[in-house]
Amino acid sequence: MTDVSGGACPPSFGLPPGYFDTEDGRRLLDRIKGLAGARVLVAVAGAPGSGKSTLAEALVARLPDAVLVPMDGFHLDDRVLSRRGLLARKGAVETFDAEGFATLVRRLAVPRSEVIFPIFDRSREIAVAGAGVVMPDHRIVVVEGNYLLLDRAPWSGLRYDLKIWLDVSEAELERRLTARWQGHGKDAQQVSAHLENDLTNARLVTRQSGWADLSIPQALHQNPGQG
Repeated sequence: MTDVSGGACPPSFGLPPGYFDTEDGRRLLDRIKGLAGARVLVAVAGAPGSGKSTLAEALVARLPDAVLVPMDGFHLDDRVLSRRGLLARKGAVETFDAEGFATLVRRLAVPRSEVIFPIFDRSREIAVAGAGVVMPDHRIVVVEGNYLLLDRAPWSGLRYDLKIWLDVSEAELERRLTARWQGHGKDAQQVSAHLENDLTNARLVTRQSGWADLSIPQALHQNPGQG
C-alpha cells in the first residue's frame, strides 16, 4: 500500500478484524456475487484515509473472478502539475485525468473484453501505461477511488452495478491521515501541509458525492491493516 508522496505507505485503515466472517461481510460478498451480467462494475468510494484500498483489495482476494482497477493510474504527471501550479494539491480532483478515467470505465463495462489500464507507481511518482490488465474472464471489476461518485461531470455520468461508500467522520480521517504522514517520517510542518490538502479533498468528496447503494460505517480508532 502506498500514498501519493511516493514510497511505501504505512498499513491502511478500514476493516475490523474478521469483517468477512460477520453477517455484514458475508452479505456484502453475496450481494456482489449475485450481481447479474457477464461483466459487472463495483465502485468503492470514500475520502482519503477511509479504507477504500483495504476494502477493495479484500473483496478481490475473496472473489475468484474479480480484478482491482484503482483510479490512481490517472494521476497527472508531476511535470504537468508543476506547470499548472497544482503540485501541492496532488490528489485533488483537478489533478487527475478525469476524462481518460471515464473512458476506461466505459470500456470496462463491455462484457468479456480485455482492457489494459495504467497503474500508479508510487515509488517513482509516475503512472505506468499498460501495467494493469482486465482479462475477458474477469466478471467482477472492483474500481476504487476518492471521486467515483462525485456529482459532477464526467464522474456523475459513469455507471456502476454496485456503489459502495465508506463513511468515516472527519475527526477520524484526521487521526488516520496524521498517523499516515507521521509514518513517512514527515515533520510537523509537512504533516500539516499534507493534512490540509487531504482534508480539503475529503470535504469535497463527502459533501459532493452522489448516492451509494451501500454505506459502510467505519469504527473509530480502527487498527490499521486488518481484515
